[in-house]
Amino acid sequence: MNFARKLSIAAGLAVFMTAHACAEPRLDGGGEWINSPPLTLAGLRGKVVLVDFWTYSCINCQRTLPYLRAWAQKYGPQGLVVVGVHAPEFGFERDVKRVRKAAKEGQLDYPIVLDNDFTIWRAFRNQAWPALYFVDAQGRVRHQQFGEGDYERAEQVIRELLREAGKAPGADMAQVAATGIGLAPDTAHVRSPETYLGHGHGAPRGILHDRLKRYAGGNPRLNEWSLAGDWTVRAEYAELSGDSGSVALRFQARDLHLVLGPAADGRPLPFRITLDGQPPGADAGLDVGADGRGLASGERLYQLVRQRGPVLERTFEIRFDAPGARAYAFTFG
Repeated sequence: MNFARKLSIAAGLAVFMTAHACAEPRLDGGGEWINSPPLTLAGLRGKVVLVDFWTYSCINCQRTLPYLRAWAQKYGPQGLVVVGVHAPEFGFERDVKRVRKAAKEGQLDYPIVLDNDFTIWRAFRNQAWPALYFVDAQGRVRHQQFGEGDYERAEQVIRELLREAGKAPGADMAQVAATGIGLAPDTAHVRSPETYLGHGHGAPRGILHDRLKRYAGGNPRLNEWSLAGDWTVRAEYAELSGDSGSVALRFQARDLHLVLGPAADGRPLPFRITLDGQPPGADAGLDVGADGRGLASGERLYQLVRQRGPVLERTFEIRFDAPGARAYAFTFG
């Protein structure tokens, strides 16, 4: 069952500055905790709690993290507790070691709980990544916000709840440095939606489910993709079964990301990308060089394109020269 859907910037925004009832909002019932012993909302009574539902390979979640870090640092001494609830979209995100690594690389030092069975998700009646729930000092959900954006309003809610709790949040707002992968998206030029390569989210005609097939490639139109080489398309991902192969996609956005993993044995897997048949040069993303070469060293989101000039419609291709690559989903920004 698919418990979740992602929402774009400012989509689904809802404000509840009076008490708002979730089913039975709770933080217990999940799995392992990172950066903290297990917490409960009852045990946090007297604190203002910001609950963030996220998953580490989600670009929308990644772009929210700079704000969460800044709020935790600025308002923690005044009584704010940020709690990350990690609810996985893909199977590899259920692994606590991978989540710990993502938290460390993201400099997330606030408490995080793994919610692999979506127990906490259901208790909050949540429906999106990312999703923010603002709990007052009496344990009531007072505000909720789905998707990216509207960060100023979110911070104002934090400050108001702290004042209600008798705290002094200070005159200045938090200073947020959103750079790199966390840079706000260029929504004015995005014409490409999130695109899954596994058949569990639907697949183009001609894709064979769970069986090896040799694909001929092609010249995809805008927001279409194609495979070349021997691939096996599973529910969550397309896996390269032959010695070489590629994925091509026609897109328009400033940034192109691919959730990608190496072979099942974990060995790092080299790849190279092109834009309109050429190395990306100045339009290379954070995870590739100007020559288009990169290394899939773990299961995560890779930023492969960041157009520095005009945001144009482009043909992207990623090629592997060894079997085992697993490609999950393209996201944009």
